[in-house]
Amino acid sequence: MKYQSFLIKYAEIGVKGKNRGLFEEALVRQIRLALKRCEGKFRVSRTSGRIFVDALEEYDFDEVTGELGTVFGIVGICPVRILEVMEPEELKKAVVAFFGEEYPERAGRTFKVRTRRLAKNYPLDSQELNAELGEALLEAYPELQVDVHEPQIVMHMELRERVYLYSHVLPGLGGMPVGSGGKAMLLLSGGIDSPVAGYMIAKRGVKLDATYFNAPPYTSERAFQKVVDLAKEVARFTGPIYLHNINFTEIQLYIYEKCPHDELTIIMRRYMMRIAEAIAKRTECQGLITGESIGQVASQTMRSLAVTNAVCTLPVFRPLIGFDKEEIITVSKKIGTFETSIQPYEDCCTIFVAKHPVTKPILDVIARHEHNLDEKIDEMVERALATDEILIVDRDHVRVLKKAEEPLQEGM
Repeated sequence: MKYQSFLIKYAEIGVKGKNRGLFEEALVRQIRLALKRCEGKFRVSRTSGRIFVDALEEYDFDEVTGELGTVFGIVGICPVRILEVMEPEELKKAVVAFFGEEYPERAGRTFKVRTRRLAKNYPLDSQELNAELGEALLEAYPELQVDVHEPQIVMHMELRERVYLYSHVLPGLGGMPVGSGGKAMLLLSGGIDSPVAGYMIAKRGVKLDATYFNAPPYTSERAFQKVVDLAKEVARFTGPIYLHNINFTEIQLYIYEKCPHDELTIIMRRYMMRIAEAIAKRTECQGLITGESIGQVASQTMRSLAVTNAVCTLPVFRPLIGFDKEEIITVSKKIGTFETSIQPYEDCCTIFVAKHPVTKPILDVIARHEHNLDEKIDEMVERALATDEILIVDRDHVRVLKKAEEPLQEGM
């Protein structure tokens, strides 16, 4: 193997003080889960402020770095060559040889050496090693130039019980490891925005559940499959997602019959939030997530969002609130959801849309018109909750956990 190990770099976790170990352990768990998808055996360990992934047998480099590249919390993946500790002269030869393999094209390139010596009994300290190794590299490769401020190449060496050499740093996603920030319920539609919203909140360490509202026969099975496919794409980064599939048709038709048509969207949205929150509380989520951004559509003006929020007791997270559509599309392409999102299968939000929806709703007026629903709406909400079909959606497979009308264990 050219590289026997990978040094995992993180950023925010390093400033967590006394809780740092908890975040490191969360990151280690996510790394181990990612590596289960790879051929080969690996050991993941924490030591002296570092996380190492040691390869115990042959592996596919692109596969491993690709999987590590989906783990939130990692900012850099450094392929490492491991050597036994040796005398300074032999060490200089080994570093020169490694550098030559890594950079066959060296003319005009600038470099510096950065050493971290944890083996305190070694005869040279870190500064002396930097100087000695830098001099050896210049003698071997006179076409190089030293630049200690903004070098093109940084030759890293860590001197521990063995010698760890690396110079390449593959970028990671950053953020916080999933599971370190609680759990929230994503209102997942078939559009572009909500999968991006889920990705962005998960990047802050939050585990995702998701709720989808379907409206058969106005929405098709293919529309639901589209949502499942989107959940699979998001699950590449988050791990398995519990997807709740709710039949919303009866409630939509009742709202259409009893409420002013210019308020259809806002009232439907309020009932979606009520139902999603009920599921969230039952499944121990600490908040709701939506893909709304200010002014994108009539139901996303500031007044509309305030009226929607009024039915919730859990916090509502809207990570796209200040994004424009192009910015959202850019992220959706980056995470692989865009092509699925633009497939022409409508969700329930696009079926009953008023020609001239209200953009400045007044909460008291909306609440008064919702009283038109009092006769049946509570029963309808209970029936909608009873339709809850739960799927466990992972990147490679989907499993039905609960069909409609089956009992649900608390905290699922």
